[in-house]
Amino acid sequence: MAKIKRALISVFDKRGVVEFARELKSLNVEILSTGGTAG
Repeated sequence: MAKIKRALISVFDKRGVVEFARELKSLNVEILSTGGTAG
């Protein structure tokens, strides 16, 4: 199975997204977000 290297995150409801992003980061996944997601 291929290892995930990057994840594109675009959400409307941001509840739980910080924990999700932290888990991705702990797995050395590069996180990209859309403009409205970062704020």
